[in-house]
Amino acid sequence: MIKKISPSLLAADFSNLKAACEMINASEAEWLHIDVMDGSFVPNISFGFPVIEAVKAHCSKPLDVHLMIVHPEKYIKRFAEAGAGILTFHFETVENPMEVIDMIKAEEIKVGITINPDVPVSVLEHYVNKVDLVLLMTVFAGYGGQKFMETSFERIAELKEIIKRNNAHCLIEVDGGVNVQNAQKLFESGVNVLVAGSAVFNTENPIETIHEMLNR
Repeated sequence: MIKKISPSLLAADFSNLKAACEMINASEAEWLHIDVMDGSFVPNISFGFPVIEAVKAHCSKPLDVHLMIVHPEKYIKRFAEAGAGILTFHFETVENPMEVIDMIKAEEIKVGITINPDVPVSVLEHYVNKVDLVLLMTVFAGYGGQKFMETSFERIAELKEIIKRNNAHCLIEVDGGVNVQNAQKLFESGVNVLVAGSAVFNTENPIETIHEMLNR
């Protein structure tokens, strides 16, 4: 089974992002998760193209870029050029998800689709065969430090069934409230990629924390 940790840069020390990148490089984390928020789809604002470009210059791992923005189709090429290795957009923010999926694929990077906890998992039925990953939000997008929603396990099980029914091979990623305590249960439930922010960056030894999340 594929198991990955994608630490979220949103929880890092913004005054020293180079050090955060060097920690990721030295760790067992396979990706670095970058949340892009526009102040419209979600109430907060975060990283733009210059920050992503700077991070890419110091991080040897693929950048797992999560777009929490309206009209993501306007910026796909820019994010690809800035260094995104995986680009995930919200189903809720677009009129034609397949069009956006095709635009991301045209940039020759991996594509993901994501939904908030109040969106039925069934909406993903038509897309699991078209994407590299599905990101299930286990909290509502836009805020760090929220508590993991236990109902997410039912949604993970439903998504697994959809993937199996369609003979798809996309990875399952979850984001929100992930920590050392629930990491193993999430992997056992069928999740492939765990996004963890404060649970990694706010610990005394983030490299050891990442190792523990993968091997507990």
